[in-house]
Amino acid sequence: REVEKMSKSKYNVVNPDDICEEYGADCLRLYEMFLGPLEQSKPWNTQGLSGVYGFLKKFYNLYFDGDEVSISEEAPTKAELKVLHTLIKKELWDLENFSFNTSVSQFMIAVNELQKLKCNKRAILEPLAVLISPYAPHVCEELWSELGHDSSIEFELFPVLIEDYLKESEIEYPVSFNGKMKFKMPFAAETSAQYIEEFVRKDDKVLALLAGSEPKKVIVVPGKIINIVV
Repeated sequence: REVEKMSKSKYNVVNPDDICEEYGADCLRLYEMFLGPLEQSKPWNTQGLSGVYGFLKKFYNLYFDGDEVSISEEAPTKAELKVLHTLIKKELWDLENFSFNTSVSQFMIAVNELQKLKCNKRAILEPLAVLISPYAPHVCEELWSELGHDSSIEFELFPVLIEDYLKESEIEYPVSFNGKMKFKMPFAAETSAQYIEEFVRKDDKVLALLAGSEPKKVIVVPGKIINIVV
């Protein structure tokens, strides 16, 4: 398809005021950044605005139970901390490299995961609002006020990345026979390849699939896969 720049002579100009009136200024900001890398030309399609608008509603609703603000002071779980710090790490890299579109994608992933976890912890949702505030300042400013703060969110420090929260305590290894995955088996992240191989050779599921035959080789790729060559 043909991609043209907006021009009055071509009658293809989109008035941002109309979009702000229907979807809000934050939705327009996010959508423009979500379109793709800054240096590339992108086709304008207002249908994509509804997806970004849906994300903003999901993000906003994390802080509410019905019409009331619902925030817990409980300590966050490992899964919730991992979602938050994965987002911090991604956004730090994206801001340095002006890769705003991938940040917006990561916002959507993080909000979806926190929604599945039914997270309403202050320790997670406050830094989440700070992270998204450069992209959607109006919504985040309102949420910051609803959280009980008198000062502006724009004066808050960027959340600190703690790499320890990104480390896996347990890894689920796919167990394959001649390259075909049969089932998965969990091991602690620090488990050695030698121990995994010894354990797999004695496992009941593995022995049942071997049906009395001896494997030619057991290949263990740490952190990734177990492949039994028959």
